[in-house]
Amino acid sequence: MFFAAALLTGMAGAPLDMPRAEAFLAKRDGEMRLVDKYSTLDLWVSQTVLGRWYDDDGRIAVWSELKNELPPLAGEVQTRTEYEQGLKPLSPKDEESLAAAIAALAPVEIAAEFTRPRQKPRGFKDVRFYEGTNTAAIVCAFLPEKSGSWQLTTLELAEGDAADEWREKMWFQVAETKNGGETAADNLDERELLKRDAAHSVAEYKEWHFSDAGEYAVLDALPDSQAFVRNFTNDIVAVRRRFKEVMPSPLDGTNTLGVARIFANREDYLDAVGEDKAWTAAYWSQERRELVAYLPQDGEAELLKTLRHESFHQYLAYAGAMIMASPWINEGYAQYFEDERDASFFAGASIEELEAYASFLPTLLAMNYADFYGEGSRFNYRLAHSVAYFIENGAPKVRFAPFKDLKRDYMKALLETQDMKLATIAAFKNQDLLKLFIAEWLKFYKNM
Repeated sequence: MFFAAALLTGMAGAPLDMPRAEAFLAKRDGEMRLVDKYSTLDLWVSQTVLGRWYDDDGRIAVWSELKNELPPLAGEVQTRTEYEQGLKPLSPKDEESLAAAIAALAPVEIAAEFTRPRQKPRGFKDVRFYEGTNTAAIVCAFLPEKSGSWQLTTLELAEGDAADEWREKMWFQVAETKNGGETAADNLDERELLKRDAAHSVAEYKEWHFSDAGEYAVLDALPDSQAFVRNFTNDIVAVRRRFKEVMPSPLDGTNTLGVARIFANREDYLDAVGEDKAWTAAYWSQERRELVAYLPQDGEAELLKTLRHESFHQYLAYAGAMIMASPWINEGYAQYFEDERDASFFAGASIEELEAYASFLPTLLAMNYADFYGEGSRFNYRLAHSVAYFIENGAPKVRFAPFKDLKRDYMKALLETQDMKLATIAAFKNQDLLKLFIAEWLKFYKNM
């Protein structure tokens, strides 16, 4: 492979974005399953771009290999399998398809005409520079002699950079790439295609690693990460087994993949997720289908706790076909799975305080996320945690097991109604069952 290697001095690698997904429900052989469909443009970009780098002055370099034609862009979404079946290789001589692909990847609008360097570099059949409508970026396409695919380098310049000077720096040399030997797509099922694309997103960065844990994949930039990732992948397999036991899904999930992306520090995390996520330690990106986190100053034990919490959100999103579940069950069980033995949420609470908490339960069960995360959010988390803990440890001991189907009925209604509040109503069936639940919840915590 060839790349403008000289440009990367002092630049940091930026992992590639996972494609945006839309969820669909499908029935196959009598079983319901979640079918993720992705923007075809996102899929093409995620597979075409090999790497992206940036520096502290604001320059951004992107390296791509134009193996396949740009797909139709009219808002089309496809499964990864459907997309792979429709791919058309981009012939190096197809000028129209080449121009369309370059225009789609260029960071600025470019003119159709191009210029070539005064002297063609050795090892290349062709090298072309495309002028933008402004001088904020350099776009260079090049066809190596030993490759059947065009390469593309784009460089967004920093304020004050002289485009002519930077164009002179765009000299090329042979460079190794880890993106070579990818498995042929026709040998991969949907989950394996997901793994391939997740691995591709970090393949060109020495500081990033990909780990395969069966139905889960981990991307990390942690220094000396081998021991932690081994512990996490072992833990996540066991924890996800518990998720399925505690919150079974009516869906067949064999075509899905859990993905965690772990940054080395908070600064890199915020560069990737944006300042609007500055209040988070990690989050589940439902649109990109990945859990995103970073190594906190508190260390790996705190990171593992955070990953357990967020991976439940991830699991429940898949279990509920990406239909948002109520915060009392989503956040309550996420807290619960941080440590199933933890029952310290009401330590030191008086009988009067417990009774006041019990009177607030109907409000908690009806909450949307704006209310849950608003004023009093710390109390809401604590109370939701107590509900999950009671369902798992107190409810099974209640005479005649009146709450044994509560979670099953909630998940069934969530898929049928696609409404979190209607699912809660269906789970509790009637006011008498809700009143009994509150009474037994209070008895449980009074006697703890």
